[in-house]
Amino acid sequence: MSTTLSPERGVDLDAPPEQGPGRGRGSWRHNWLGGLAGWLWLVVVVVPIYWIVVTSLKSRTIYYQENPFAPPTEPTLENYQSVIESDFARYFLNSVVVTLGAVLPAVLVSFMAAYAIVRGGAASRFLRGVNVLFLMGLAIPLQAVIIPVYLIIIRLHMYDSLLAIILPSIAFAVPLSVLVLANFIRDVPKELFESMRMDGATEWRTLWSLAFPLTRPALVTVSIYNGLTIWNGFLLPLILTQSPEQRTLPLALWTFQGEYGVNVPAVLASVVLATLPIVVLYALGRRQLLSGLTVGFGR
Repeated sequence: MSTTLSPERGVDLDAPPEQGPGRGRGSWRHNWLGGLAGWLWLVVVVVPIYWIVVTSLKSRTIYYQENPFAPPTEPTLENYQSVIESDFARYFLNSVVVTLGAVLPAVLVSFMAAYAIVRGGAASRFLRGVNVLFLMGLAIPLQAVIIPVYLIIIRLHMYDSLLAIILPSIAFAVPLSVLVLANFIRDVPKELFESMRMDGATEWRTLWSLAFPLTRPALVTVSIYNGLTIWNGFLLPLILTQSPEQRTLPLALWTFQGEYGVNVPAVLASVVLATLPIVVLYALGRRQLLSGLTVGFGR
């Protein structure tokens, strides 16, 4: 086998490069502690889900006779049937209306506010004050203002309605959404905005033709996060509604637990039905969600 020597230094150019310290095969060390912690966390997450699904397929009698973690010998759907017959469809529809009615306006308003803060915040004292106001909203928990919110809803004559849940949900979803979207819009190169301006595009055209497509991962991220928060919300429906016709799923699950006092399989069947939309939502937006959460880590 022939070798090639460098004419200047006489170095064999065909020889493999020398491996520096820490570059050998032994430099790859297995993180056994991290792997063990990952498997333990997987068990902590999977075991309750497995128990919920398995128990929901058991009859009430079989549940108390067999091992709770054993798979059902005779799977049954009677628990799901009893839950659906208990006006579950109305509660599900109420949750869908509240979630969509709060998430869509909150994300839309937050996106336009974030764009205005990023594009005009450096030159406008008013917009800087608005940004500070949004940041202050992150420090106010819902539990601290639930009584003033209740009194405002009473004065507006909206008590015991879905709109009474939607409006406060929008208010509490906007601050975090503005923060995330503003940071994402700042990562868009300024040259792109300048190119749009030189082409004669208005700010409104730049907003929807440039900023909107480039910030889609962040929009999906805040939409899913706010959707999960509002879907699982319990305090607002509990305080601002009274009649059974206005209940959302979290409040209805609490009612099912009281109605099926010792019927654990029926309660868990209602939990599975309430969780399915969340699983479907995550499956549809998983790629955009991960892209929005990990943006900036590789920089």
